[in-house]
Amino acid sequence: MTTALIADDESLLRDELKDQLSEVWPELQIIATAANGLEAAEMIARHQPDVTFLDIKMPGQTGIEVAQGIDGDTRVVFVTAYDQYAVEAFDHDAIDYLLKPISKARLAKTVARLQTVLAQNTPAPDLAGVLNLLSRALPSASTTTTKLRWIRASRGDTTFQISVDEVMLFESDDKYTVVHTVNGEHLIRMPLIELLQSLDSELFWQVHRSTVVNSRFVASSKRDDAGRMTLTIRGFAKPVNVSRAYQGLFRQM
Repeated sequence: MTTALIADDESLLRDELKDQLSEVWPELQIIATAANGLEAAEMIARHQPDVTFLDIKMPGQTGIEVAQGIDGDTRVVFVTAYDQYAVEAFDHDAIDYLLKPISKARLAKTVARLQTVLAQNTPAPDLAGVLNLLSRALPSASTTTTKLRWIRASRGDTTFQISVDEVMLFESDDKYTVVHTVNGEHLIRMPLIELLQSLDSELFWQVHRSTVVNSRFVASSKRDDAGRMTLTIRGFAKPVNVSRAYQGLFRQM
């Protein structure tokens, strides 16, 4: 059975899309709904739905930002009110979109396309380039957030004041985030997905659902025969995995 997730910050629109999908695709199982970008990212990682309907403009993270963090074969359909821009930016073979208010005819066309690619088991497209472009063109959910310059993190029973410039990378560890610096590992009591909203996106790049790197510490990137990419981080002993959605960040390296 095909599974799906719906993410929209307006409950009426979530319910409306759910009802419309039950008409045009009765076999589809809606396994979860999300009211903001942070919830959407967490639920996609947890449930790995076959299809996710992502509203573009959501608090916490935009639909674009959520899509950039997907690590898996989830098919993304963007739901947007950016009508003129949407037609220009999303009308692409690799991307599908629904324009608010959603018409039954357009939804049926999208469903037919999804059913075809899922039945053929076509690999999910590499959306890195398109998502990168869209993330720059559309406003970020965290545009107005004050960017962190210092972090209070603990090691053992000691709390340290750490400049974010000294951080090589952040790694998710359940409810905590591990802060890797040249002076060792520290912990902060905040999930990575929340911390990300306060980091300078020009400096800190999410490269995986569980990893954010300081771009100034990236020494090199390497891709194997299967297309998997890893990074070498100066001062960090292990290679860092890059999920498919973020590989476009390193194409010129």
